[in-house]
Amino acid sequence: MITSTHSPNSIASSEHTYLMSTSPCKPQVAKDDSYKPRIISTIGQRPACLVSASVTYVGNNEIYAFGGFDQYTDEVYNHVLRLNLETRQWNLVDNYDDIPGVRMGHTATLWRGEKVLIFGGENEHRSYLSDLIIFDLKTAHWQLPELYGVYPVGRARHSAVIHDDKLFIVGGLSGSDNSTILDDICFLDLTTWTWSRTWKFVPRFDHISWAWGGRLWIFGGLTEGMERVSDIWWLDLKQSPSFSGQLHASSSSQRRSSAHRTPRAGQFAQNQQTHANISSYPANSSSVQVAQSSPASRKPPMAPGSISSIRFFSGPNIPSQALGTHFHAYSSGCLLDFIAPAVTGLFDTSLCALDLETMRWERLADGKELFNPNYRWHYCALNQEGTHAWMLGCPIEPIQNIGGSSNEYLSDVLLLDLRKLGLLGNALAPDSKTDLIRLPTSDTHEISYLSGIGADLARMFDKRPENGSGTDFVVLADSDNQTEEVDETTAMVDLRRDDQPGSKSIHVHRLILEARWPHFARMIASQMAEFHSKKLHIPEPYPVVRAFLYYLYTDSITPHPEAGPSLEEVAGMLVMSNCYDMPRLRTLCRNRLGRELDVEHAAIIWERAGTANEEWLKKRAARFCMTHWGRVVRTFGFQSLRRSAMMELCQEVDTEGRVVGSEELEVVGGLGGARFGASSYGRDGHSRRVGSAGTQIDEVTDGEEEDTMEM
Repeated sequence: MITSTHSPNSIASSEHTYLMSTSPCKPQVAKDDSYKPRIISTIGQRPACLVSASVTYVGNNEIYAFGGFDQYTDEVYNHVLRLNLETRQWNLVDNYDDIPGVRMGHTATLWRGEKVLIFGGENEHRSYLSDLIIFDLKTAHWQLPELYGVYPVGRARHSAVIHDDKLFIVGGLSGSDNSTILDDICFLDLTTWTWSRTWKFVPRFDHISWAWGGRLWIFGGLTEGMERVSDIWWLDLKQSPSFSGQLHASSSSQRRSSAHRTPRAGQFAQNQQTHANISSYPANSSSVQVAQSSPASRKPPMAPGSISSIRFFSGPNIPSQALGTHFHAYSSGCLLDFIAPAVTGLFDTSLCALDLETMRWERLADGKELFNPNYRWHYCALNQEGTHAWMLGCPIEPIQNIGGSSNEYLSDVLLLDLRKLGLLGNALAPDSKTDLIRLPTSDTHEISYLSGIGADLARMFDKRPENGSGTDFVVLADSDNQTEEVDETTAMVDLRRDDQPGSKSIHVHRLILEARWPHFARMIASQMAEFHSKKLHIPEPYPVVRAFLYYLYTDSITPHPEAGPSLEEVAGMLVMSNCYDMPRLRTLCRNRLGRELDVEHAAIIWERAGTANEEWLKKRAARFCMTHWGRVVRTFGFQSLRRSAMMELCQEVDTEGRVVGSEELEVVGGLGGARFGASSYGRDGHSRRVGSAGTQIDEVTDGEEEDTMEM
């Protein structure tokens, strides 16, 4: 809230300088104080906890589920169900036209926000499918598009992603008795409906794929040895013309309509029996399925473009893919790994993120902060903006039916706001840095760490008007030591006048501040004292105020050696964003502080997060301080804390906690922040070998590094 403590006489004596309220000394009540994910229970025609179904968030607070396999009855479905997240209601959708046959292990990809593309899967006879069917969300009609080119091999448990109007298909299972793990990649051009040729990539199934930074990425899944892997692969799409432009059929003989192919429904009769203890709806009466294509007689060539991979071995934040139930997703330039409680036992649960730019794993939250141990989760869906995730599951204790039998249904939904956990969302997160140098920054800046108009406005920031900058307003701030010396009880009293020694001036443009700062715009509209004096005093440290005003000019808090704000300044900006209700700045600060949390600034970030009511960031910083306590207490940031804050941080440890020396910590494998009992590598081990494909592989086993990886 903006207040003024000046009387008319004092205003005249202080050159009409307006005093803005300082940051709150004690945490104020905020909208997202102590964020806790919430679980909602659904009603209506809830689907059973099917295996290998598709669950897709389609926008408008709706989730669609299709197909799947009931592990208790061997029933395979082709139902379309819709969950309205506002009403918490499940409904069986009446669908029309070319209804696809029953299937599981298929992919469902949202296209243009109006259609869902269903590809592949396997039917009730374990035959692999290679058809593509389109479901229109507005009309609930199915469509079999007329396709060209050679169909890929039928498959299930593959991955699919849309990039540049192309549906990429990667890997999967095929062959009799799941004997073939496919290592191919192909795509369907969605503008010409033409299949590309097939290339060799990496053998994998039950994995995830996504596109980011001009590359196609895949992670996780199972290999030929049925081993869950933790390596990440990517294919550079920009280096090859094969992945750019449109595909066109070379002749009319290549025209192959899926509608003209032999329907599987005629060959295999579907079981129309409805099991009373499975669901309250029967299987669809009409269906069309497409037989799989014959495998190519020749082995496909390697995919064009650079193929690279990294394998992660060990580290305090690297999630083990062998333990727990993992749900992988992409958001904000990061690979997310939701590690939920497993069916077979309790394991270390958490939410981890891999930054694709730095290839560093981070632990965003512990599982106990996200997952209720009394629930089991089966599916995870994200919105296209990458800001929210929904996990579908059921209580561990099955729901009792009227007849006395018990069943598992997708009866509960866990809503996760990823922005509260430090993620920006796909709209705010920058793309790969390589994409930022394709064009000059602006007409006046060839190269800058800023982009667009921000690079130009930055030249005019804090320049005196006599230099021709056009600045017409002055913001006053306090020096660092002046702010620290003010007692908490007098923080709101008019002790910081511009005539006091230590006040520093920052020259700005009133128009820019009006357009970018809602509080400032309201002050100008009210024609308060600062409207006439053209001066404003913010009782905050000068570096923080200057970084805050620089953000108003550039819309960026990106680190830069000369102009970009430091972590300590960003922590101060987080407090200001909470005080003056600026949600975008708050999200940017939360993201950077969580991503760049280090020993030197951990205590400061913890203290500022508490002041700004950022409970998630405060807990994460406290956990970091406890893990690296010996180093943190020796930093200037910790020693500069107020005594009350220092005591509160010391009490973050539980009552049974104790300090363990480095020698004892090394015995239990806890050096470098690793969890007790975790395996570790030597401090100076570093080897290099050549892989089977002729690529050079570096094995990094540096005990001082946070993560260990193989490239």
